[in-house]
Amino acid sequence: MKSVLSTAAAGALVFILAACGSGSSGQTSGGGQSFADGKTFTMVLPADPGNLDPHFTSLAVTLQVDRFLYDSLLNVDEQGKLVAGLAEKWEATTTKATFTLRKGITCADGTPLTASAVAANINFIGDPKNASTRIGVWVPPGATATADDAAGTVTVTAPMPSSFLDRTVGGLQVVCDKGMKNRDQLKQGAAGTGMFTMAEAVSGDHYTLERRKDYAWGPGDWKTDQAGLPDRVVLRVVGNESTAANLLTSGEVNVSAFIGPDQQRLQGQQLFQRDVVAILGELWFNQKAGLPAADEAVRRALTQALDLEQLRAAMTGGTGKPATGLVAPGLTPCEPGDVASKLPAFDVEKAKSALDAAGWRAGPDGIRAKDGRTLSLTFYYVTELGPTMQATAELVQRFWQAVGVAVGTKGAAQAEINQVVVGGQGSWDAVVLPLNTGLPSDLVPFFSGPTPPDGTNFAGIQNPTYAAAVREASAIAGTAGCAKWNSAEQALIERVDVVPFANSNRPVFGKGAVFELSEGSVAPGSIRMLG
Repeated sequence: MKSVLSTAAAGALVFILAACGSGSSGQTSGGGQSFADGKTFTMVLPADPGNLDPHFTSLAVTLQVDRFLYDSLLNVDEQGKLVAGLAEKWEATTTKATFTLRKGITCADGTPLTASAVAANINFIGDPKNASTRIGVWVPPGATATADDAAGTVTVTAPMPSSFLDRTVGGLQVVCDKGMKNRDQLKQGAAGTGMFTMAEAVSGDHYTLERRKDYAWGPGDWKTDQAGLPDRVVLRVVGNESTAANLLTSGEVNVSAFIGPDQQRLQGQQLFQRDVVAILGELWFNQKAGLPAADEAVRRALTQALDLEQLRAAMTGGTGKPATGLVAPGLTPCEPGDVASKLPAFDVEKAKSALDAAGWRAGPDGIRAKDGRTLSLTFYYVTELGPTMQATAELVQRFWQAVGVAVGTKGAAQAEINQVVVGGQGSWDAVVLPLNTGLPSDLVPFFSGPTPPDGTNFAGIQNPTYAAAVREASAIAGTAGCAKWNSAEQALIERVDVVPFANSNRPVFGKGAVFELSEGSVAPGSIRMLG
């Protein structure tokens, strides 16, 4: 999951791709430095990516790795315009999309990429029985694809209207036939058409990739004869941001992103920098039947008990801004709605009264109980999101304890969160877990539909008003449906199904290399090594 959840940053399907031109060996970075060939690009990963199969992850760190190994049908340039990827031409309505593949594309093993292989990817993800985490993100549930290998065309038909069908299916990372037939090899390897191939995978430590010299189908009019392309990429797993900052300033790594306070000491050090504004503070409740938060009154009371302004300051070191919507500003084609006015205001006494009215009465020890059950919650947070997350979790604990709730906090790595929370394999009541996507339609499978293991609605949300607004919005192509998408978003906020409370600027610093960001992460085709 699209920063932890990225459907995109990861699908975090955030497309902000900078155009890259061709050049000779004398080309410069624009800052007076020349590009250099034959170098190794080293980048920090904040956590181990786990299973690298692109059809079975929602973790931003995994989607970043996969971007080096796999290509998508389409890309989006810095103006928000769709540009060629594996497909050179395309056309779409809300229910049908046709993609024409570029000629000469080959997989890492040298076999040609066929339209049938692309169609197989779409059919696999679109079939609910396969339980892909990308269903509803890259491919609408029940969508099917047919192929014409002679013409090189893939035609996708969706059973229900989808506002951004070309963009969603266009974002699909395509797995080649070899990988589709044996998915086990994808867990720590790859079978794609990407610019790089996997040379070595050491879980928890590093991943080494080698550039394909025959690669010629990058975004838009990307050319192969560009100076500064790295021959090798090393992705180092470094969970501590202070360590990552030291590695960056010493020149041992070329790129690292920062959420915590280390970003302040890196400012002004003449480092290359690109920024992503993303949702960082987003609170979810487990609405599984029988759990306290299945009751809207309890969710509302727990939210009223929180001073969201204090939480935002603690989480972002005072640099964060209030969330403006469920898709971060600058990432969505729609203007953000009005989230702040829909969230319950901080009011401890109202929170206590609401819990009383819901039947959770305070006992002699001050802890609330109902029908012999103690109001005890397990609160998860993601440790890789930075050192401020523990302090934020402890603040949540104090706020909830103040209204008579027993709270246990648990920090976990992204991989554990993906299993326990997102995968539905553990017990939890609340979690701060930022879901970053590039389209409002990407959110749908996380806020509706089947729960794990059959779907990605990990919080078990059942909101009829949201579902109705999604149906209306999906029937309108492109940004003309944004008002309806905003109504859908407000339906979730009003029922306290999710509580977005902090946007954060996440700088990505570079040394010895320049790059651009796409999907909230480093775009492999934009990397240029400096001499």
